[in-house]
Amino acid sequence: MAKTESTLKNMVLTLLVITGVAGTSLGFMFELTKGPIEAAKKAKQEAAIKMVMPEFDSLEKDTTIANTNFFRASSNGELVGIAIEAVSPKGFSGNIKIMVGFKPDGTIINYQVLEHKETPGLGTKMADWFKTDKGKQSILGKHPETNKLTVSKDGGEVDAITAATISSRAFLDAVRIAYETYNDNKSNEPVAANTSAEEGGTE
Repeated sequence: MAKTESTLKNMVLTLLVITGVAGTSLGFMFELTKGPIEAAKKAKQEAAIKMVMPEFDSLEKDTTIANTNFFRASSNGELVGIAIEAVSPKGFSGNIKIMVGFKPDGTIINYQVLEHKETPGLGTKMADWFKTDKGKQSILGKHPETNKLTVSKDGGEVDAITAATISSRAFLDAVRIAYETYNDNKSNEPVAANTSAEEGGTE
């Protein structure tokens, strides 16, 4: 069998074939994993909503609000809470995405960290730190309008994670973004919900 002549033309053709096969394989793998990845993200989001909301029997996503996920949870036709997904780009290692649950009056019910790339053992502590009833760590039951939810070092009311001030600032920035989204859209609440509300550093 004759040996293929090593010419520039042959090398270019070989490279094109290899690139084509590799590109096709990558495209196939992307399509193969796209579905499961999206399903996993949706499941994580749904679990987070349940974590930050009181018991509800109806959940509605407000599709009129751009660039964020805004969910209204109701029980027996009455609004019991609003879950908002918010992202802060100020983390030590990039974006921090959280889900925050608010009562109809804006009080924080709970939160869940969805995504981050913070330092293990430091910034990662945000998952539990700000819901731990110790010192001035917890933000649960606080209202962003009446409580200054920034770290103590910045004159706020919240203890930063030890040796993770940047992560703490970013987390609280995401909480602020979530509350501003709630505040800008609370006028869209059902009448029943309004009635209920009235009754109601270094790394």
